Amino acid sequence: MTAPEETGGRRGLLDQLVRFVAVGLLGAVVDLSVYTLGLHLGLWTTAARAISFIAGTTTAYALNRRWAFQVEGGARRATGFALLYGTTFFVILGVNELALAVLPESSWQKTLAWAVSQGFGTAVNFVMLRLVVFKE
Repeated sequence: MTAPEETGGRRGLLDQLVRFVAVGLLGAVVDLSVYTLGLHLGLWTTAARAISFIAGTTTAYALNRRWAFQVEGGARRATGFALLYGTTFFVILGVNELALAVLPESSWQKTLAWAVSQGFGTAVNFVMLRLVVFKE
């Protein structure tokens, strides 16, 4: 597969970002669906968020590697991805808990906390995936 940089500088970056966002949206749908289901089943909020993160991350890895960043797999990339997302896992749990603490109690509090933590994690992940994990 060709590296995104070979397809044209800024255009390559824009195409890669668009694909990353599309993958991210699908991963977010998986993540939010699992989170909502976990809450509906009575899971502790942090447990529901942890399980949903794993489900969304698994989806994101497979699609980002092959489609968004168009790179081959391998132990180094898988390890880098696992380390990055392992770190992000704790960051998003912390951001989720912080958001729950500062947002007013309401029917949308948990969903908004999820969205804030998801957005923060997504921004960090794009930068690190592009610069470190999936760099050719």
